[in-house]
Amino acid sequence: MRRLAYELFESIRIAAAQIQANKLRSTLTALGVIIGIVAVTLMGTAINGIDAGVDRSLAGFGDDIVYVSKFPWRERNDWAKFRNRRSIRSEYVAQINEWIDATPNSALKVAVPYAQWFFNINRGDNRLRNIMTFGTSADYARIVRSDVTAGRFFSEFESHAGANVAVIGYDVANALFPSESAIGQTIRVRDQNFKIVGVVARQGSFFGAFSWDSMMVIPLGAFRRFSRSSQDSDIQVQVDVKRMEEAKDELRGLVRRLRQLAPEQADDFALNEVGTIRERIDPIKNGIALAGLFITGLALFVGAIGIMNITYVSVKERTKEIGTRKALGARRRTILLQFLIEAVAICLVGGVGGLALAAGLSQLVSVFAPSFPLVFSAGLVLTGLGVSVFTGIFSGFAPAWSASKLDPVEALRYE
Repeated sequence: MRRLAYELFESIRIAAAQIQANKLRSTLTALGVIIGIVAVTLMGTAINGIDAGVDRSLAGFGDDIVYVSKFPWRERNDWAKFRNRRSIRSEYVAQINEWIDATPNSALKVAVPYAQWFFNINRGDNRLRNIMTFGTSADYARIVRSDVTAGRFFSEFESHAGANVAVIGYDVANALFPSESAIGQTIRVRDQNFKIVGVVARQGSFFGAFSWDSMMVIPLGAFRRFSRSSQDSDIQVQVDVKRMEEAKDELRGLVRRLRQLAPEQADDFALNEVGTIRERIDPIKNGIALAGLFITGLALFVGAIGIMNITYVSVKERTKEIGTRKALGARRRTILLQFLIEAVAICLVGGVGGLALAAGLSQLVSVFAPSFPLVFSAGLVLTGLGVSVFTGIFSGFAPAWSASKLDPVEALRYE
């Protein structure tokens, strides 16, 4: 064991000396590895960034919410198939909450109605177009994950009365009231004035989508004054996330009973989850992964071939040195380790350079595209270094093996 440790130490020392003596050649040799590591690292940061961005943007909507809707989110292209379904009635909310109160072991927690549409908001000369607006009840404050950083959510009384009060997102407040507090101010939605009672804390967005920052919430009664229907709305139900499947079965049976569906009739409603949106992001991540793997594989293959060739050249240049060391008693293992560690060292140099370049590019992207949250993690650093070591072993083993098999007599006579 002590001998092996000494051989490793000596091989590392020789590899460092060779890299130091041939800086330019080592740098050019490692270029393929650098490109490969940059590709695999940026691919990983992009995938992690997509996950982080979606999680951050959807955090306000909750993983413990089941949406009772007319249309399933998974089958957007089959709109004509579901358009003739009966609408979801907001009166179901009270009946679902009565069931929850009467069922102590229910997997359901609370139900709230919600309707949504895009409205223009005016405040003096400032005008915001197509702001996503939710109409809901005061219980919505119990299930929403975003905090009201200023003011409050509207009260139960305001909800039942359909008062003209509003809770707005951070970007909406900043656009309409850039230099003053929005609380207590008045905005105009269509032909009616609304008093702002709360501002939601800044959440951030993923390419401008799925963010509370550019939304507004008003009582459902006030929302209906702008709506064609006085009773139709979707329903959000907060559930025990640890009993999600049980909760969905319970809710499905309850809604079927409320809609008086016979056992042989199919559901004429859909139960949707935020997780469905995350599933739609998977093709994007898979596309990035496939493209990244192709570029990474190609770059690393070219880099490995280059390192293999240079290692063969190094073996040829040092054939007499190998013969001398063997004549003095060096083992085949010692020679193999020497050249193998040299190849791995060049790859590690390339790996470290690639990681540094990828980190710099990530910072550059975050400056020009702040909405895309690239995540440069310690796991990616370890992955990059691991790929570098594997590439070094793969590319250096064959020339190192040929060096270890050289006959010392023939090696000493080599010119």
